[in-house]
Amino acid sequence: MPEKDYYKILGIQKTASDDEIKKAYRKLAMKYHPDHTKGDKPSEEKFKQISEAYAVLSDQEKRKQYDLYGSSGFQQKYSQEDIFRNFDFSDIFKEFGFGGQGGAGKRGNVRFSFGGGSPFGFNTQQQAAARGSDLKYEMPLTLREVMSGTQKTVQIRNDSGVEKVTVQIPKGMISGKRLRLAGKGERGAYGGPRGDLYIVSKVLEDPLFQANGYDLTIDREIRLTEAILGTRINVPTLEGKELSLKIPPGAKHKTKMRLTGHGLPNMNGKEKNGDLFVRININMPVSLTEEQREIVEKLASTGL
Repeated sequence: MPEKDYYKILGIQKTASDDEIKKAYRKLAMKYHPDHTKGDKPSEEKFKQISEAYAVLSDQEKRKQYDLYGSSGFQQKYSQEDIFRNFDFSDIFKEFGFGGQGGAGKRGNVRFSFGGGSPFGFNTQQQAAARGSDLKYEMPLTLREVMSGTQKTVQIRNDSGVEKVTVQIPKGMISGKRLRLAGKGERGAYGGPRGDLYIVSKVLEDPLFQANGYDLTIDREIRLTEAILGTRINVPTLEGKELSLKIPPGAKHKTKMRLTGHGLPNMNGKEKNGDLFVRININMPVSLTEEQREIVEKLASTGL
């Protein structure tokens, strides 16, 4: 895969500001735009290159990824479709005087489009089809739904109205994980393909367990004497089981003990489950009976 130096393509330094990037692209676009080059193939190729460079460097996240991973690493993570997805050139082309709406522009007989997996389709007679926009839906899930997986039906409002979509939620879909439903986004213009629908999970708070990625934490309370002498407690799991946990003598307040593999399942199914952490809270008495005080004072006299 050939290296692509987007900074060199636009003739700018890596420290270039957003305004400098836009200014450089404007200058080159005015020179190589198909309206000006009238079918010159090398110029069309140059126009594609500078537009791709601008699409990456004018997007803060894509630019960050490009700077971090370099050209080869970036191209492995981003396809041509990813680079131009949801990127609208219409505003900047209006500034240049080329007109156009919705990501497609025209002047004279030349029409062009930056949508879809092949972002540069030039023709002279017909309006270019444009890929529809992607949609995002935030899916609230309980921890138990994340543990076992579930099926949900959601209503998506798009340009054609309200559409019901059935979604199979896999195990381990923790907060921030997403599913891509191809072709369930907005409809494309001029017969273009539909965009995609992205389901993004948001795990709801649970009264018993706290989630941190695939790991779970549960609070269990023991008495002061149990902390001193040691004890054994029962711990419920999200799977509905009950485990026996030995607390060693001298346990400290807020000590965490691990139950390996009893957290949430990994979404990709290839890595091990998360762990369940038991946070030990020692119940300190706020008042003592006369007998208890005498015993504690006697313990204190022994140096304990």
